[in-house]
Amino acid sequence: MSSTTDAQRTESALWISLGLIHGLGGQGICQLLKAFGSPEHIYAAPVNEVRKIVSDAVAQAIAKGPDIDSANPTLEWLEQEHNHLITLADAEYPQLLLEIPDPPPLIYAKGQLERLKQPCLAIVGSRNSTTQGEKNAEDFAHALSQHGLCIVSGMALGIDGAAHRGALKANGSTIAVVGTGLDIVYPAKHRDLAHQIVERGLIISEFPLGTPSRAQNFPRRNRLISGLSLGCLVVEANTKSGSLITARLATEQGREVFAIPGSIHSPVAKGCHELIKQGAKLVDDISDIISELGDQLSPLSRQHSMVTKALETTADPLLECMGFDPISMESLVEESGLTSDNLSAMLLVLELENKVASLPGGRYQRIA
Repeated sequence: MSSTTDAQRTESALWISLGLIHGLGGQGICQLLKAFGSPEHIYAAPVNEVRKIVSDAVAQAIAKGPDIDSANPTLEWLEQEHNHLITLADAEYPQLLLEIPDPPPLIYAKGQLERLKQPCLAIVGSRNSTTQGEKNAEDFAHALSQHGLCIVSGMALGIDGAAHRGALKANGSTIAVVGTGLDIVYPAKHRDLAHQIVERGLIISEFPLGTPSRAQNFPRRNRLISGLSLGCLVVEANTKSGSLITARLATEQGREVFAIPGSIHSPVAKGCHELIKQGAKLVDDISDIISELGDQLSPLSRQHSMVTKALETTADPLLECMGFDPISMESLVEESGLTSDNLSAMLLVLELENKVASLPGGRYQRIA
């Protein structure tokens, strides 16, 4: 929004000011819009009429008029390249979000707005992910991007970050929905990833600039991850994972839910297994997702051929001996018949070839 007219700046200031009123919130703004039609009419409405919809404190704040001083930092931010404000009144507002029970009246965006026009798939999972889980997320995101899907996730550590990276590596598109203001990168470790997403994808938030990382914001942003998407793929999740909140919201919003199964011994597989028991579609290949979404996909998606399965067998005897579950050195000695010294040397080579990952507690896991 680098060259705005005075009228556009005034309109943006009204929306931003409403979003900054303490105690109002998105649902309150939507109720006021339903009653009065626009931010301009909300600020012009008699305070007694506004009181019928919101608290007295909020009505009094509205009666004082828009707080332009508080809105100015955001207005200045909007003048910078790649920065945008999308409101319910804008044509760019994502149509799928209008279907959810509480769409955000304002969306702050940084990056390429055209990503909102693509069919999207959410890929989410545990922050405390395994090496194999991150590889699965990256591989699925990479392949699904090549089918024309925009990958949506939350830019968290673990599975989210891997999903974004997979889409970017495929020269595809990705949208990160974050739980802070867009002037804050959280987690800080993903600063470089955030810059890459801005260049080729989009970062969005319903939270005003300056909003820090707060625990209560992340479950709320999850409804936008699922709401933007045709379906939600859960890669790894324990039974108390926030990813299960996203999956539940996806179900409530009428979206498809997919889950990748894992080892029965892995804590981060238990959430996926629970979803499958509840009716989520078990996925071990992207064709499971493509066929389920069907006509909802773009023509680009439908004309791509199916890719090979992510998990392929290998002829290496040691890898076959390992299976895919985490395994201790003692068990490998017993299973393979090799000495500890020989095993250590072979495992080091396989680790350097990114075929095996070392885990805490002296265990190893084969990477598909």
